[in-house]
Amino acid sequence: MRLFKTMLAFSLLTSPVMADELGGTLQKIKDNNRIVLGVRDAATPFSYIDDRQNYIGFAIDLCLRIADAVKRDLKMPDLKVEMMPVVSSTRIPLMTNGTIDLECSATTNNVERQRQVAFTNTHYLSAARFASKTAQHLDTIDALKGKPVSAVAGSTNIVMLNKVNAERKLGLSILPAKDVAEGFLLLENGRAAAFVLDDVQLSIAIAQSKDPAAYQVSRETFSEPEPYGIMLRKGDPAFKALADRATADLYRSPEIIAVYEKWFLSPTPPRGINYNVPMSPELKHAYANPTDSPNPASYVQ
Repeated sequence: MRLFKTMLAFSLLTSPVMADELGGTLQKIKDNNRIVLGVRDAATPFSYIDDRQNYIGFAIDLCLRIADAVKRDLKMPDLKVEMMPVVSSTRIPLMTNGTIDLECSATTNNVERQRQVAFTNTHYLSAARFASKTAQHLDTIDALKGKPVSAVAGSTNIVMLNKVNAERKLGLSILPAKDVAEGFLLLENGRAAAFVLDDVQLSIAIAQSKDPAAYQVSRETFSEPEPYGIMLRKGDPAFKALADRATADLYRSPEIIAVYEKWFLSPTPPRGINYNVPMSPELKHAYANPTDSPNPASYVQ
């Protein structure tokens, strides 16, 4: 009997989610029998809508792994997974007010955002650059002086653009865009001379355009490689521990290679475009050593 009691106590202590630990997001999920994923409709290939109006993408696949871990830990196999569209300007408010539980996209994890929300382990590394029309021969930031330049409103890219504009006295006319599609359209129709965005997203936008050869990505960057993370509520250690465990297990396994190649090195729906973005050495290292650090220097080998 003593042995049985000891084993029972040990199993309770080591179970992923103890009954008396439930609170915050996990309690909310259990009470509502649903987990809500914040998703984007045009952040290809991280989070976007396919030709059947389904939300798909690399970051959504990662969030679904976290949702599976929630189902297992709460013993709720029939837990509903709902998807709610967000944009750059609404993702943090909708997270902090409890509307969404995970934000599944290409959201930069930085110190400023960590004052409001939390992030699980980094799933991508990217640096901000600008796209322009090849015929304009714009390759450096200084070459943009006095020109109209677009970036997505509420993104870190527009923050960097404003900062560089002030520091270098470039006199840019900054055009905030609702999303990536609108920002690239401003470049395409000539209203903007350049569009600032994370380099992987620029490569994808160009590959999807009517004439990919008409555009180029700048040599000069606005930043060091910056981490993307799945966003969750701040001050919720139990839910964060679950998300960190689920993502770390995936990233350290060979399975992450297949998930990455599915979205970055294979034809992707709905148009069968292969973006040909190989995994960088820095990202391989981040997967082998999962971290939620917002510091770009943490990822430099």
